[in-house]
This record gives sequence, C-alpha cells and structure tokens, in this order.
Amino acid sequence: MLSAFANCLKIPELKKKILLTLGIILVYRIGCFIPTPGVNGAVLASYFQKLNASGAGTLFGIMNMFSGGAIEKMTIFALGIMPYISSSIIMQLLTAVIPTLEKLAKEGQAGYRKINQYTRYGTLALSVVQSYFIALWLEKQVFDAISVVNTPGWGFRFLTVISLSCGTLFLMWLGEQIQERGIGNGISLIIAAGIISAVPQAIQTLVMLMSAKTIGAAQLQPLTLLIMIFFLVGVIISITLITQAQRKIPVQYARRFVGRKVYGGQSTYIPLKVDTSGVIAIIFAQSIILFPATIASFIPFPGFQNFAALLTRGGFLYYFIYSILIVFFCYFYTAIVFNPIDVAENMKKHGGFIPGVRPGSQTADYLDFVLTRITLAGAVFICIIAVMPDAIMASFKVPYLVASFFGGTGVLIIVGVMLDTMKQIESHLLTRHYDGFLKTGQLRGRR
Repeated sequence: MLSAFANCLKIPELKKKILLTLGIILVYRIGCFIPTPGVNGAVLASYFQKLNASGAGTLFGIMNMFSGGAIEKMTIFALGIMPYISSSIIMQLLTAVIPTLEKLAKEGQAGYRKINQYTRYGTLALSVVQSYFIALWLEKQVFDAISVVNTPGWGFRFLTVISLSCGTLFLMWLGEQIQERGIGNGISLIIAAGIISAVPQAIQTLVMLMSAKTIGAAQLQPLTLLIMIFFLVGVIISITLITQAQRKIPVQYARRFVGRKVYGGQSTYIPLKVDTSGVIAIIFAQSIILFPATIASFIPFPGFQNFAALLTRGGFLYYFIYSILIVFFCYFYTAIVFNPIDVAENMKKHGGFIPGVRPGSQTADYLDFVLTRITLAGAVFICIIAVMPDAIMASFKVPYLVASFFGGTGVLIIVGVMLDTMKQIESHLLTRHYDGFLKTGQLRGRR
C-alpha cells in the first residue's frame, strides 16, 4: 500500500493530477470560512449546536453535513454542491421519461454535453430558489433575543442569493476541473472532503467524553471506545464489500462467418450491482421524511407540528417509514438506470444470448428476475447502514456528530469516493508498469 503511494509520485502526469486535486480541495475548504454578508455567525452557530445535539433532525442538518459545516457558519459555500446533485438527479429521471431527452442521451458525447448544459441551468435555478428561502428563514430566526440577520430586507436577500448562488456555481466549476484535469470524481470528492472535515471535531468530542467526569466515572470508557473502533472497521469493510458486490450474468455471442473471417463467438458477462442506487436512496428518503420537521419550523400550526413530531428520530414510525422509503427508492433508481428490455434488445441485435435463456422477452424477464432479488439484498443492507448512527447513539450514548461516522450517508459517500479514486490511481500505475494497491494488480470488483 505505501509503495503504491510512493509510486504515484514517480509518474509526473499522475503527480500533477493529484497535486491539482489537493489544491482545488484546499480552495474549497478556504471558501467554507468566508462568511455571507449580513449574518451573525455566532448566533447561528448556537442554533446548529442545538440541532446537532438533537441528531440533525431537519433538512438543514443534511445540508450542513454535505457542505462541510459551511451552512452552520453561513459562508459563501453554504449551499454546497447539493443544487448540482439535485439537478443531476432530476435530469437523470427526466431522461428516462421524456423521449426527446432519452434520444439526446443516446447521441453520444454531443448529447452528453447538451444534457450537462441543461444540468448547469437547473443548478443555477435551484441555487437561486434555495438561497432565497434560506434568506427568508434567516430573517425570522431569533436566538436568545438576538436576530441572526443584522439588517433584514430585500438588500440582505439579494446579497444572500448572489453570494450563495455564485458559491455553488464556483464549486460546480471546481468539480469539473477535478474531473477534467485531476484525479477522481470532482463532485464526489468535494462532498467527501466536506464530510471528512468534521472528523477532527468528532475526535475532540470523543476525547472530551472520555475525560469528562460524571458521577465518579468517565462518560466513555476505554473498553467502549475500543468496541466502537472495531465496530467502525466492520462497518467500513461491509460497506466496501457490498459496494463492490455484483452478480455476473454470462453472455455468449454467436459466431458469424463473413467470407473466410469469423466474427463473434466470444464470452462476456453483464455486471449487475447489488447496490445500484448507492447513497441516492438514503438522500431521497431523508429528504422526504425530514421535510415535515423542516416545514414545521416555518409553520406555527400545532396540528402540523404534532404530526412532524411523530416523524422525529427515535420513534417506531420514523424508522418504519424511513426503511420503506429506502427500499422504494432503491428499486425506483435501479429501474431508472437499468432497463432489462433495452439490454435484451441490444443483446439480440448483436447476436448475444444468456446460456439456457431464449433471446428477447425471456432474457428481459430473466434479468428483471435476478435484478429484483439482488436489489432487495442491497436495499436491506442500506436500511441497516442508514439507521446505524441512531443505534450507535442509543447504545454508546455518544452525540450524533460521532455516531454519524458509523453509518448513514456520510460513510457510504466516503467509502465510495475512496474506492473510485483508488481505482483511477491504480489504472495509471498499472499502465506504466508500477505495482498497484493490491498484489494481484487490481482492485476487487474490477476482475
């Protein structure tokens, strides 16, 4: 492993890509400390401290995690890259249901650039809308008799919309620069960097828990900490295995004789991932189940607030609906990105078939049969990982900031991004005859 990292510095092109990526991430982290004009940061920080203590029970908690704590400080990167992610998901869904966009997606690189342009327009629109509502929310917030906004009004709203929207567009541009000139997936790396930035604070919290004396004893015993470390390693290993897990469907192509030449006859496979949706299912489920609690902070109706209270963390109804939503979105997203009918038609067109299965509709039914069952296994695993932070909070009596690194969205993103980045680095090493991260020369899941 260490020799692989040392080999990275021996390849000038790869070294340049890595340094560029690290430099862009550094720029992103600096921007997370540039405040938005007109906001009392100290008062706003006290609100998020209470929010973190309660378990991040609103959409603002999710936004704060994805922005690397930028919304807590209300900096120019407060919106983070979430508007771009939302726009990308919306465009992906629209591509599956609108024939014009579907045709455009099949046109290759030119179609991809056009869809990417639409995604950017959608990012700008979502950034403007979200930043405007955040400005309205900030104007109404008063903590300890002190207003969060120094001078409310249209001037503050305009500055907030301009600052936050430009910050999101700049982050989108930084992500594209990493994608084109750096190493790894730019957008995912920026999100992962924001999540990882909370690690020092989580470690500080653990140290305080171990040193803080309550009734003659520390709140967190060394044995408990050791158990938590082993548990964390187990969670990371299991996420890695499920993320890389796939069902290989064998495909055989028939031989064709054209004159004296033989075409086809080779064997390949269709990789069906166990966890196709990844972190998207959790994001969708969290956004829906936390939406009532977020709206309740704006609408002072007792009936609606009581309904929102039923969907707070810790209750049976919350976990039940949360799990149902995750399973639903796992199947929904899988159905969007993988169409068995299209795959079966393409195989039939090129003379491919699955051994023992007739081409055409029977092949599509077989692929749907297999995909349905492995997706269920992936969905159940995602449900377990999603509720893991709450289980850690209840079992070990630690704050949500610490428990969030034992499961949920953050760990899934970090593991996925690290695996993808290591794959790209390893491909550079292998093409230049250097040893990769594994002795076999390839990462698991690429075989």
